[in-house]
Amino acid sequence: MNVSGVVQGVGFRWWCMRTADEYNLPGYVANLPDGSVEIEVEGDKGLIEDFIKAVRVGPTYAHVTDLKLDWNEQPKGYEDFDIRHAGW
Repeated sequence: MNVSGVVQGVGFRWWCMRTADEYNLPGYVANLPDGSVEIEVEGDKGLIEDFIKAVRVGPTYAHVTDLKLDWNEQPKGYEDFDIRHAGW
């Protein structure tokens, strides 16, 4: 998914990592050069849907204005949730 709004410089990636860990969803989050954030998670669809609801709200200082989803049924085999840097 791609998340737009005030999502960089406000602790959004760390919040995503903690939230994904709470839902036991592996994947990653990364800041993108255009100011948006990319998140990829895999796991139980119901847990992912709950995670998406949480992301729409985000942490205190974030302001999510748009969230674009791209569902992919092919797992990539993530073992944990990482914070990545653009270009990984």
